[in-house]
Amino acid sequence: MLDRLLSLFRDVPASGGNADRSDDPRVAVAALMYHIIDADGVRGADEAKKLRRTVAEAYALSGSELDDVLIAGETAERDAVDFYAFTSVINRRLDHPAKQELISLLWEMVYADGERHELEDNIVWRVSELIGIDPQDRVALRRRVAERLRNEDNEGGD
Repeated sequence: MLDRLLSLFRDVPASGGNADRSDDPRVAVAALMYHIIDADGVRGADEAKKLRRTVAEAYALSGSELDDVLIAGETAERDAVDFYAFTSVINRRLDHPAKQELISLLWEMVYADGERHELEDNIVWRVSELIGIDPQDRVALRRRVAERLRNEDNEGGD
């Protein structure tokens, strides 16, 4: 599922924690994920763990490199006044299918705590609009993610 995103980011140069990361799509994606998990006012341990695991898998990161991206993403999210800084990077760096996969990842963040909060839903809607994902696709992606997660839960409970 993450192969397309991973392939798009293989050529992103690695940089230290102090480098300017304003055009790093990994940071933009992490920032949007942080915004979603913080939207309901509670950052649960499950959400933080899911975010870390998702970013690590999507970009084949670990150790200090993963920590640098996560810290930069969290800082960027905290300092942002809107989504434009993140969505403009995404629009420059991802093709349409990869943007759809990104929206799927954002839906996974929405469901990371087991429920869909209206503020989280609104963030995915706004990001989708800004990166050119039509409403029907956004809803279809949400349904697919929710169904997959339900199936995973049912398989795990047997």
